[in-house]
Amino acid sequence: MDSKKILITGGGGFLGSHLSERLLNEGHEVICLDNFFTGNKQNIVHLMNNPRFEVLRHDVTLPLFIEVDEIYNLACPASPIHYQHDPVQTTKTCVHGAINMLGLAKRTGAKIMQASTSEVYGDPEVHPQVESYWGRVNPIGIRSCYDEGKRCAETLFLDYYRQHNLDIKIARIFNTYGPKMHANDGRVVSNFVVQALKGDDITIYGDGQQSRSFCYVDEMVDAFIRLMG
Repeated sequence: MDSKKILITGGGGFLGSHLSERLLNEGHEVICLDNFFTGNKQNIVHLMNNPRFEVLRHDVTLPLFIEVDEIYNLACPASPIHYQHDPVQTTKTCVHGAINMLGLAKRTGAKIMQASTSEVYGDPEVHPQVESYWGRVNPIGIRSCYDEGKRCAETLFLDYYRQHNLDIKIARIFNTYGPKMHANDGRVVSNFVVQALKGDDITIYGDGQQSRSFCYVDEMVDAFIRLMG
C-alpha cells in the first residue's frame, strides 16, 4: 500500500483519534487538525512521538493551505450537549468547514469524505431510513444548528462533485460507541454506562420498544477507510 498524506479535521475527537491511530498503523502520514473545542489532547497523546503524526491547532472555519492526498472532514461537536452550547459556531463549523475543506480538496486534487449524520433525517416518518429519503427536519429548533448544518454540508459536497467533479464521499453516521467517548455527552450508551458504573437504575424513556442503530468505533473507522477506497 502506498503511503499517503492524510488530513483529519477533528482528529483529536472520539472518531478522529481512532481514525488517526488506524491510518498511522497502516503506514500513512497523518495531519490531525483540531481546535480542541470538544476534542481532547489525551486522545492523541500516545501518537505524538510518531514521526508521521502532526497536530495542527487550527479552526476548520478558517482557510488552510497544505498539500494532502485525502481529507476526512470530521470536525464538529456531535452531541446535543456540546453543539447546543454554541449553536452559531456549530453551524459555522459545519458550513464554513465544508467550504474550506472542499476548496482544499479542489486545489490539491484530494479525495474527501464528509462525516454526516442520521440527524439529516430529522424526525423521520420512515423507519428504517433509506438514503433516498429526504427526511423531516425542523429548521428553527434548538437542534437545527447541527441538523441543518450537516444538511448544508452534504449539499456543498454534492455540488462540488457536480460542478468540479471532486472525488467526494459522505457517511451518515448514527450512534457510535467505544473507548474515548465522552462520559457526559448525553447520548444513550454513555448514559447507560455511567448509570451502571454508579449502580443507578438504567433510564429508558418511552415504552422500551424503540430501536436505535449502533456501531462500535473500530467498525466505523473501518467503514470510513473502505468508503474512501
